[in-house]
Amino acid sequence: MKTDLLKQQTDASLAALKFDNAFVRELPADPNLDNRVRQVHGACYTRVLPTPVAAPQLVGFAPEVAALLDLEPAACTGEEFAQVFVGNQQLPGMDPYACCYGGHQFGNWAGQLGDGRAINLGEIVNRRGQRWALQLKGAGLTPYSRRGDGLAVLRSSVREFLCSEAMYHLGVPTTRALSLLLTGELVIRDMFYDGHPKQEPGAVVCRVAPSFTRFGSFEIFNSRSDIDTLRRLLDYTIRTEFPHLGEPSAAVYLQWFEEVCRSTATLIVHWMRVGFVHGVMNTDNMSILGLTIDYGPYGWLEDYNPDWTPNTTDAAGRRYRFGNQPQIALWNLAQLANSIYPLIEQVEPLQAALQLYGDGYKQGWQSMMAQKLGLQSFEPATDLTLTTDLDQVLRLVETDMTIFYRRLADLAPLEGQDDERLLAPLCDAYYQPEGLTEAHKLQICTWLRSYLQRVARDGVDTVQRRQRMNAVNPKYVLRNYLAQMAIDRAETGDFDLIKQLLEVMRQPYADQPGHEEFAQKRPEWARHRAGCSMLSCSS
Repeated sequence: MKTDLLKQQTDASLAALKFDNAFVRELPADPNLDNRVRQVHGACYTRVLPTPVAAPQLVGFAPEVAALLDLEPAACTGEEFAQVFVGNQQLPGMDPYACCYGGHQFGNWAGQLGDGRAINLGEIVNRRGQRWALQLKGAGLTPYSRRGDGLAVLRSSVREFLCSEAMYHLGVPTTRALSLLLTGELVIRDMFYDGHPKQEPGAVVCRVAPSFTRFGSFEIFNSRSDIDTLRRLLDYTIRTEFPHLGEPSAAVYLQWFEEVCRSTATLIVHWMRVGFVHGVMNTDNMSILGLTIDYGPYGWLEDYNPDWTPNTTDAAGRRYRFGNQPQIALWNLAQLANSIYPLIEQVEPLQAALQLYGDGYKQGWQSMMAQKLGLQSFEPATDLTLTTDLDQVLRLVETDMTIFYRRLADLAPLEGQDDERLLAPLCDAYYQPEGLTEAHKLQICTWLRSYLQRVARDGVDTVQRRQRMNAVNPKYVLRNYLAQMAIDRAETGDFDLIKQLLEVMRQPYADQPGHEEFAQKRPEWARHRAGCSMLSCSS
C-alpha cells in the first residue's frame, strides 16, 4: 500500500511538468517526417522520436536541476523517470524534435549540422514562470545524424553530466544536466579514430537550458539565402529569450547582437578564470545566451600552458587552445554578425558591436585578474606588468594553475621573509618541485615580492584578501583524471565516485575537510593516459 502511494506521488510529480513548446508552435517545421539523414530546408526543426532502448538504469541526477523543473527528488528515482529520460516514454505535452543548424568547424564552413544525437523533449514552464528546454543527448538517429548513429557512450556522458553541474557551481554560465542513465545497450566507438573500435556502454544525458539556440542556428539560413526563416527565428528568439529589448526591428536586432557580444565576453572571462578549455569552439557550439554548451573533448588547465588543447583533432593547429579562446569567440561572433547582416544591412553598427566584445573582454579580464589576486581593483599602470610577469612565472616550470592561485592566498605579509619561507606555501603547486633551479626560484620570488608590495599598497588585511581570493579561485575543479576515474568505475557498475564528485563539486570554493584527495594535482599515472591528457570528439 505504501509503495503504491509513493508510485502515485512520483507519477503525479512527473505528470505535473507543464509543457509549453513555444519553439515548435511558433517556428516552421520540417513537413517531412521521414527520419532519415537528409538536407532539411526552410525549417527550424524536424519532429522525431527518441529511439527506444533495452534496459534504462539511473546512474545519477542533480537535485538542484530537478528543483528548477518543480520535480521532487523522489520523482527522479522511479521507473517512470528512467523510462521518460532515456527516451522510451513520452509524457503528456511532450513534442520531441531535433533542431536544424549549421556551423563553422575549425574555421571552415561545414554546411548543415543540426541535432545529430540530441532530441528535444519540449519546453516546460515552472512555477516561477521560467522556461526550460529538456534535451536528451544520445537519444538516437535524426535527419541531422550525418554519418553517426545518434547515440552516446557512458564515457562522454559522465563527463558532460558532471561538468555541467561543476561549472554551474563554479559560477560559470552553462547548460545544466538533470540526469544520466545507462541504456542497457552497447555502442561501438573508435575512441581515437585509429582503427581500434570497441563496444562501450550506451548512455543518455538530459540537458536543461532556457534555450539551445546557437550561432549556427542563424548561419544555416543565411547560407541558404532563406531570409524569411532567418527573420522568423530571430524574432522568436528576441520575443522569447530577450523580451526586455522590445518588439523586433532592425534596431532591436542590433541591440540583440550587442547583448550576445557582451554575454559571450563574460563567458570567456569565466573560462579563463577557472582554467577551462572548451576544446571545440565551433560556431555550432556557441550559445546565443552566453552559456557553455556541448561538453565534448573539454579539459581543465592543470599545468599552466596557454598552448594546451584537450582535443586530439585540434592537436596540430591548436586553434582551440586555452590562450586562444578569447580570439576564437570574437571570430565566431563575426560569423554571427555576417549571418544577421541581411536583417540590418549596415556594416558599421555590427563592427561597433564586435568592439563591445573586445572592450568587454578586456575590462572583464582585468577585473577578474584583480579578484584572483585579491586586489580591490585593476590599476593598469602597475598591474599590467604584474600580470604579464605572472604569466611568465607560471610558464617557468610545470605549475598547477588551480593550486597556485589557491595557495597564493596563503602568503603572509612580506616583512622578514626570506625566499625559502616566501616560496613554501606554493610548493604543492609544482609538479616537480625538485626541478626548481636557483634561477627559477629567484624569478618566482622576485614576482612574489612585487605582488606582496602591491597588496600592501592596496591596504587590505591578509584575512580579507584570503577570503576574497578563495571566493573566486576554486579549490575543487573537475580535473581530467578525476572524471576518468569516475568513468573507469562506472564502466564496472560502480557509480559511487560519480555521486561523490557531484557532491564535492557543489561547493568548489569551500575547504571541505575530508575531501582533500579531490583537490590534488594530476598524478603521474595520468600524465599521458587517454581521457586524462587528451580526448577525441568520439563520444
